[in-house]
Amino acid sequence: MPTDAQGLWCGLIDDAAMFPPGNAPLPQAITAHHDHQRATYAPLVGPLLCSDRNLRELGESVAEPLQVGLIVTGGAGAIGPAVQHASSNEYVDVVAVEIALRDEDDLARNAERIVRMLEIELPDGAYAAVEVPRTYDRQPTGSWWEALDVIAAAEHRLKLRTGGEHPDAHPSEQELARFIDAALDRECAFKLTAGLHHAVRNTDAEHGYEQHGFCNVLLATRALFDGATTEDAEQLLAVRDADQVAAELRGWDDSAATSARRWFTSLGSCSIAEPVADLTEMELIA
Repeated sequence: MPTDAQGLWCGLIDDAAMFPPGNAPLPQAITAHHDHQRATYAPLVGPLLCSDRNLRELGESVAEPLQVGLIVTGGAGAIGPAVQHASSNEYVDVVAVEIALRDEDDLARNAERIVRMLEIELPDGAYAAVEVPRTYDRQPTGSWWEALDVIAAAEHRLKLRTGGEHPDAHPSEQELARFIDAALDRECAFKLTAGLHHAVRNTDAEHGYEQHGFCNVLLATRALFDGATTEDAEQLLAVRDADQVAAELRGWDDSAATSARRWFTSLGSCSIAEPVADLTEMELIA
């Protein structure tokens, strides 16, 4: 069964401790990240995500080797300076670069500029994830589809924002299923960020947000890969029964686990403790 951290869960959770709603100070985030790396659940933990706006403070705070996922907040021209600044520190290993498309009319042109810059500046062995704008259940424009084509052709990962600090920041099952289906149709890996602190679909107790579960995403990804419809995927994304979700995942063989994680590569979470607690309670990890 793919219930150990080395299998289905390996590197699933990128450490977004510094981002909302966690907003951990950078020195605290670095200390906590190293603690995660020494914990029994360490194989689940990906790199520490750090904005290019925090690179000066990062250089002043890091004192031992640290894998970093670099979040570039500007346009394509900001990639080079950010990578060069981060990589100038002997302790920092930039293993990922993430950047969002500008939400403009010609998304494909923007994607082409980003891809060209990544060809020059992406460190050897690092991956890139390009965030595409939300569609909010509207029919995507032709330029949205073309931008996905550009990103997929360059073999970079797609990225979608799945949460935030207001209800509308959380995409519907339909929107998320359509995104996953679009990624798989292009044989393009993807990551998700924000709003995925829990393993199973839930309603946030404090704010009432409808939040997706990352285990639901795994099930939907595998189903779509096997030929399911987006409507089938929507139903899987809506399941709130943790026992049902856990039973489905326990039934996966190594091939199913490997193929699902080939496409759904990681999620960004400001909390490592909550996803780990959920997986432990569901008896999916020890």
